[in-house]
Amino acid sequence: MQMALWFTENQTKSFGIKAKVTKGLHSEQTNFQKLDMIKTEEFGNMLVLDGMVMTTEKDEFVYHEMIVHVPLFTHPNPKKVLVVGGGDGGTIREVLKHPSVEKVVQVEIDDKVVEYSKQYLPKISCEYDNPRAELIIGDGFMHILNSENEYDVILVDSTEPVGPAANLFTKGFYAGIAKALKEDGIFVAQTDNPWFKAELIRNAIRDTREIFPVARIYTCNIPTYPSGMWTFTIGSKKFDPLQVEDSKFFELNTKYYTPKLHKSSFCLPKFVEDLCE
Repeated sequence: MQMALWFTENQTKSFGIKAKVTKGLHSEQTNFQKLDMIKTEEFGNMLVLDGMVMTTEKDEFVYHEMIVHVPLFTHPNPKKVLVVGGGDGGTIREVLKHPSVEKVVQVEIDDKVVEYSKQYLPKISCEYDNPRAELIIGDGFMHILNSENEYDVILVDSTEPVGPAANLFTKGFYAGIAKALKEDGIFVAQTDNPWFKAELIRNAIRDTREIFPVARIYTCNIPTYPSGMWTFTIGSKKFDPLQVEDSKFFELNTKYYTPKLHKSSFCLPKFVEDLCE
């Protein structure tokens, strides 16, 4: 009798998801976290960090399109973009779909995430050799603190607020982002899910409102992330994502994001609205 192998992510102490594994691809303890690459029957190759699903071949496009295209279409002329984290490469792939972008800088703390994403997630990490992309292996928190009036858009593509990513969910970090942005800059951070991390979202939108004139929450659906409902927090010094003119949008090769979805993603369920009050 052949036993099936399953990967389980315990998303809370009493709830989790599981996926049938067809093959283990790589596993190691890096200098920062436990990294696993596994091949699953339902979602293809999957990157797991410290037991948490980071991305999969099947549903990665949702997260990467939504963290990128909402702010880049909101900004009228994004030329220089910073990505903090995102070592799988999907975020810079989407950024480079915008012809106005002259340079995207990615600061990823763990070089092993980049290395094994290139090997096992090539369709996600396909733009690392693009001449408009620069990869820095280092601490994104410190890179932000050492930058001033430099970026049009900053995207915080972090893991959950544990380990090396814990500092990326603090008010001091958001204040550093404001300093690193130009006078009309915009930032977006992934801020987890409202079912299990309500307090995180409440704190993120409160802190962002205290620093940025425009602060909003928007959502998308990612089946392999806790609860399936995922939020992003956007802070803008000048431009409102709900005021983007229709003429600003141009056709992109996307699977989830659309101009209509751009604005509708800010229509929140009542219980999520309540977190933002």
